[in-house]
Amino acid sequence: MKICRFTDPETQRPSYGMVVGEEVFTLPGDLSAGDLSLERVEPSIRLADAQMLPPVTPSKVVCVGRNYREHAAELGNPMPTEPLLFLKAPSAIVGDGEAIELPEISERVEHEGELCLVIGRRCRRLPADVDPLSYVLGYTCLNDVTARDLQRKDVQFTRGKSFDTFCPVGPFVVTGLDPSDLSVETRVNGEVRQSGRTSALAFPVPYLLRYISHAMTLEPGDLIATGTPAGVGPLRDGDTVEVEVEGVGVLRNPVRGVAA
Repeated sequence: MKICRFTDPETQRPSYGMVVGEEVFTLPGDLSAGDLSLERVEPSIRLADAQMLPPVTPSKVVCVGRNYREHAAELGNPMPTEPLLFLKAPSAIVGDGEAIELPEISERVEHEGELCLVIGRRCRRLPADVDPLSYVLGYTCLNDVTARDLQRKDVQFTRGKSFDTFCPVGPFVVTGLDPSDLSVETRVNGEVRQSGRTSALAFPVPYLLRYISHAMTLEPGDLIATGTPAGVGPLRDGDTVEVEVEGVGVLRNPVRGVAA
């Protein structure tokens, strides 16, 4: 199932929807409130008539650093002995087709394509006998855009990861995938920059979810970005960056000028 979020052309209100071919059926409820229904409502509207929005409105975006060994090596960092967690500001989220804005203060903004988990129900301190994946609604693409020079300058990650537009997500949330071995590819202007598989994650998806749940409560709609493969590189004015996750689709964003 492909779940989207869109502006209804009649009510002009944000709604969740199910994408079936070239149609969108409304899904009642709100994911963030924990009451999203997966039972579609007739009639449908044409996908071309639905103004797409970022597919989620999370309370937090939890990211995992250095979860591919080759990526840690390319940045000259040691591999952590347990998941390295950081947060991106939810205000950084943009959807498919929206522009990534390059901040004037940074001289080196880079792409980081990732598989992203979307939490489906509240979870906290998951015990060992519970399947963590049962708390996942689905999966989407995420670009963990990073001002690399500011990240290195600040030592910690908050500023370099959280500029407005630095968290493209989408285009859909797809249910029913097995996250254990999916391809993750990032292209800039059609050129492949990153290519990896989630089977190479140092800390696999179920482990991450259980680990994070013991640090913080995860709410419906929250995002977990699982890490990026090797090959991160610069983004420049006029570029188009694409993140493709097997089974999910392609998240495509233009890159725009210098934002003051």
